Formats: sequence, structure tokens, C-alpha cells
Amino acid sequence: MIQSRASSLIFLSVICFIWADAVFGNAKPCSTMNTSLTSTDSPATKNQTADIPQEKKQCCMPCDFQAKVMREEKHYMCRNLQTSLVEYARSTKKMIRNMMDDHQSSLDYLSNQVNELMSRIMLLNNDISRRPMDVFPHRAIQSHGLDCSDIKDTIGTVTKTPSGLYIIHPEGSSYPFEVLCEMDFRGGGWTVIQKRSEGIVEFQKTWSDYLDGFGDLSGEFWLGLRKVFHIVNQKTASFMLYVGLESEDDTYAYASYDSFWLEDEACSFKIHLGRYSGNAGDAFRGLKKEDNQNSFPFSTFDVDNDGCVPACTLGEQPIKSCSNFSEKTGWWFSQCGLANLNGVHRFTGRMLETGIRWDTWTVGGKPIKIKSVSMKIRRTYFR
Repeated sequence: MIQSRASSLIFLSVICFIWADAVFGNAKPCSTMNTSLTSTDSPATKNQTADIPQEKKQCCMPCDFQAKVMREEKHYMCRNLQTSLVEYARSTKKMIRNMMDDHQSSLDYLSNQVNELMSRIMLLNNDISRRPMDVFPHRAIQSHGLDCSDIKDTIGTVTKTPSGLYIIHPEGSSYPFEVLCEMDFRGGGWTVIQKRSEGIVEFQKTWSDYLDGFGDLSGEFWLGLRKVFHIVNQKTASFMLYVGLESEDDTYAYASYDSFWLEDEACSFKIHLGRYSGNAGDAFRGLKKEDNQNSFPFSTFDVDNDGCVPACTLGEQPIKSCSNFSEKTGWWFSQCGLANLNGVHRFTGRMLETGIRWDTWTVGGKPIKIKSVSMKIRRTYFR
């Protein structure tokens, strides 16, 4: 509206200026007219002129007065035009400022909406990760086999077995459940029991969560101590463990153990490992006797089995609970040790903040920052 008024005012000023210029430009100087009359008048003409009535005589404007009036008119119109331009510039600046304020308000609103959506997504992820991953545990479901190695042995002899989600029913388990099988890695037949990469799923969980498992089998997850116990304690099979590590600069390393089994829940799922091989170092057993985590029970912040009574010493710092010291994550702690693949793992922007530890994998004497990790088990007699 302001812009329209200013434009109209400028247009009228310009029209007036052109009109005045045309009018005053066509006016003939009075001196010229007088000179003309003086040079052509004859005595007869003078007599005729004398007879013309006084009111009909042409009244001529002096040249200096006419020029003065024209200058004043032009100055007046220029001032009006200048005032209009200033008003137009002022209103335009105000309009642009208001538009910028409106755009900034819109951006702030959208930013708040995005932050709210991200918060809701995180709440949904946390809610999903708390739910047990059992697939209809009390319904009769046709399983594909005892474990991923068994599936590879049976189905794989007939047709190619792809990696993916399968339902297994190990010996001793009262119900079948879903697992992720890797059928292409090192001959296949691997049951994945833990996987971490993006840092989306939190591993700061209670004892109950670590018993039943949490996360998403198609992403990050912990399969569950009870399920792993049923898989590795089948009477007809023994199992090995493979730990795959990836650093933040995309370097790979691994630690393999030729046997792996857990004691039952009454013994807090004590871990038992066989001979080590690999290039990441044996962090489970550590570098010193007090670092050894083999044959130790699983611990969480609410069920503490780490043996720190009254306290463990890490460096020169007394630690009462390794789980609490590791930001309430669960693992087979012993004097806190050198391994914790369930440590806090997050990306802040482009920076990786990780508590995933395998401190025997080092460069220049310092532990390597781990970006992703997976734990897989497979039958030892697997062909």
C-alpha cells in the first residue's frame, strides 16, 4: 500500500513538472513582442492601436519575472519529487525489514518443529528398544532350525541361503525367537548376538533388559543373555565367538575365540572363552591378571557382579561399580577390564564420542576409537 502511494505521488510530480515546463516554455518574452511591434508599426498602425480599448490590450510578463517564476516552480516540483523519493526509500526499507522479520519468525518456527520431531523420534526409538524382541513366544511357530549354523547346514545344502532374519528354536528353549543370520561372511552360519553402528539404540539398560534383549534386529541390538545361553548350551553343538571391529577411519580388526559358552542365570551368565586368534588383541583377558574378564559374571548398574568390593582401582581412581563408571552399561566386568563392547556410543554432529572399548587394539600405544562392532557366534564343527 505504501509502495503504491509513493509510486502515484512520483508519477503526479513528474506529470506536473512536464506540464509546467511546456507551458512556460511556450510563453514568449515580453521584450521580443515589444521589439516586434516597434519595428513594424507605422503611423497608421499606431492610430489603430490607439483605438483598441484598454481592456483588450495584451498584457505582457517581464522576462526576468517569468524566469524567476519558472525557477521557483521547478524548484518546488524538484522538492516534491525528492520528498517523494525519500518517503519511497523509507517505506521500502521498512517493508524489507518487516519481510525479514517475518522470514526469521518462520525459520524459528520451523526449527522448533524439527527439534520437536527429533525428540519424538528419540522417544519412539527408546520405547521400541524397551520392548522384548520375542516373536510370539507363546504361540506355536514353525522355526527354520536350531540356530543359523543348523539352518545353513540343512537349507543351504538344497539352495543358497541368504543373510537375513530367521526364526530359530534351540534345544532347551521353551519358545522360538527371531535372530539375524549372516550367511555370506566367512562361510556363513553366523548368529549375530550384538551389533552397533549408528549409536541410535541406547545400551544404558537394566538387568531385565539385558536378559531379554533390546533394539532392532535390522539395525542395532543386543540379542539377550537368555537367548544366547540357549543357543551356545545345546548338547549337540559347541560354539565359537567372532568380534568384528571398525575404527572411525574405516580400519578393520577382529578377535576370534575357538570356544564360547555361558553359565546359566543362577550364575549370572559367567562367560567362558577358548583360545584367541586375530589382530585386535585379546582384550577379554587383558594385559595383566587383574584385567582378565574371562570366567566373570555379567553386570549391570542395578545387578552388580563386577567384584569391586569395596572398590576397584582404575589407574589411581577408586571405582565402586564398573557399570556405573561405564555410564550404566552392561558387560562382563572384572576390575572394569579392557573390553566393553556395550559402552555408550554416540555421534555429536560429525564427532564420534564412544565408550566402546577394546583397549588391546591400539596405535602408538593408545586405544583406537571404535565406530562399529558386532559379535557373532557359530558352531565349531561347521563345514
